[in-house]
Amino acid sequence: MRLAGAYRADVIVEQQVVLEIKAIEHILPLHEAQTLTYVRLSGCLVGLLMNFNTTMLKDGLRRVVR
Repeated sequence: MRLAGAYRADVIVEQQVVLEIKAIEHILPLHEAQTLTYVRLSGCLVGLLMNFNTTMLKDGLRRVVR
């Protein structure tokens, strides 16, 4: 079954990196699983989960590798 538009990554850079952008209080395992799904479906090797609702951006970054 084909679901057009069911998965939409926020940004894909050079067909190599998926950026999933959030502005939430805490990153949950659900968000990491969502990013990993986008990485697998897109064929990219790396995904970055970025949460902008932190005082320091480095605290809101998670790297997901296939």
